[in-house]
Amino acid sequence: MRILRIPHTLPVLLLAGISCIAGPAHAAGADFQYVGQDDRVHGLTAPRGCVAAEGGGGRAVTNGTRASATLYQGPRCTGRVIGTLRPGDAVQVRPAFASVAFAVTG
Repeated sequence: MRILRIPHTLPVLLLAGISCIAGPAHAAGADFQYVGQDDRVHGLTAPRGCVAAEGGGGRAVTNGTRASATLYQGPRCTGRVIGTLRPGDAVQVRPAFASVAFAVTG
C-alpha cells in the first residue's frame, strides 16, 4: 500500500481553481481572496486602507492586488502583524488574522 502525499500548495491551487470557475458565489473577480474562519471563500475588489477580514489559521490567501497586503491579528489593523503578502502571492496563512491593510499605490 502506498501513501499519497499531498503538497502544501494544493489548497492554494484549489482556491485559485474554484474562484476561476465557480462564479460570484466564490469571489470571482476579487483582487484579494481568502478562506475565512467560516471555511467559505471571501473576496475583496479594489481594497484600500484597512479592511476587516477574518481568515488564516492555515487557510489559503491570495493577493491579486497591485499593492502589498499586511495581515493583522486584531481588528482595525491593530495588534501583531501576522505577515505581509506581496502582489501576486498565494499562501496558506498561520495563525488567523482579523484585518488587512493595503499599501497605497500610485
